[in-house]
Amino acid sequence: MGDHRAEVTKVVSETFMLDPAGVEPDAPLEELGIDSKGRIKLLAALEVYFRVTIDLDQLDRFTDVGSVAEVLEEALAGATGGSDERL
Repeated sequence: MGDHRAEVTKVVSETFMLDPAGVEPDAPLEELGIDSKGRIKLLAALEVYFRVTIDLDQLDRFTDVGSVAEVLEEALAGATGGSDERL
């Protein structure tokens, strides 16, 4: 499993119009101005950017960029490791 923090930082920066240099991997999303509705927007942006499905139940784990990257890595691993409907 790879480290997707840089890609998540890019998506966060683009989605919420933030300077990527100011998006620290361990900074709480709330400090970046991302509230509960913003986390839903981030989840949708990640799904589009990475062409993956992330269960809404995972939103509680969206606390900082690092944790979002972990959820994304799990979703990507599930998309390639399990039964893939696109095959």
